[in-house]
Amino acid sequence: MTALRIILEILLVITSLFLILTILMHKGRGGGMSDMFGGGLSSSFHSSGVAERNLNRITIGVAIVWTVTIFVIGLLTHYAPAG
Repeated sequence: MTALRIILEILLVITSLFLILTILMHKGRGGGMSDMFGGGLSSSFHSSGVAERNLNRITIGVAIVWTVTIFVIGLLTHYAPAG
């Protein structure tokens, strides 16, 4: 494997884990699985609007990096020389 592909795969693992963490940090909207298992109890602890907007921006940024990384790995795999 080339050094670029190894770097991209490491970046993919890191962004995947970070994306999972940022998604799990979001405030629940209610009415779903989180309420069934007691997640509704934490609804009294509201995060500020600024913190939620910043978390949204970080999540979107990480998702874009994750998507581009997958796309570039796919291109490298598709156009890799046979052998």
